[in-house]
Amino acid sequence: MKKIIAAATLFMSVLGYGQVHLGAKAGVNMNKLDGKNFNSDFELGYQLGGFAYYNFSDFLGIQGEVLFNQTNTKITDNYRDIFDNAFKKNKTLNYISVPVLLRLNSEGLITVVAGPQFSFLASGNESVLENGKKLFKKTDFSFIAGAEVNIRPLTIYARYVWGFSDVSDFGAKANSQQIQAGLGLRLF
Repeated sequence: MKKIIAAATLFMSVLGYGQVHLGAKAGVNMNKLDGKNFNSDFELGYQLGGFAYYNFSDFLGIQGEVLFNQTNTKITDNYRDIFDNAFKKNKTLNYISVPVLLRLNSEGLITVVAGPQFSFLASGNESVLENGKKLFKKTDFSFIAGAEVNIRPLTIYARYVWGFSDVSDFGAKANSQQIQAGLGLRLF
C-alpha cells in the first residue's frame, strides 16, 4: 500500500510541476493507399485518442499518442472479378497508431511537430474478419509532420502522414498517405 501511495504522490507531483501534460483528441483522417490496386482518391475516416507530452523547455518537448484511426479505401475495378464474391470493394481498416513526436515551440501559439508513427491493424470491416486481414499487413510505419495552434486548453492540429511500409498483402505495393485535422483538449 505504501508503494502505491508513493507512486501516486510522485505521479501527481510530476503533473503538478507543469512539465507533463495529458489530453484527449479527435479529428478527421483523410487517407489514401498509393498503389495500382487501390483508388487514388482520399477517403474520409476519423481518429480518436489521447496524448501526453513532456516539455524540456518552453521551446522543446516530446509527445506520445495512442490513437484509434479509421482508414477507408477502395479496391480498383481490375480486381472486381476476383474479390466480388468474397470482399466488398470499399474497405475500412481500423488501426491503433502510436506516434512519437518532437515538439518545437512547445508552449507557443504555434507548435511544429514531427516524428515517426507505428500503426497496428486492429481489424478490417469484412463479415469474415480474417479474410479482410489477409489483404493487408498487420503493421505500418510512417512519418508525421504538422502544426498545432494552441489556444489553451484547446489545440487545433493539422498534419500529413507519409507511409513507408508496404501495407498490401496482395498484388502490387501500396503505401498509405493521410491528411489529419482535429481538436485536442489538454486536461493537465
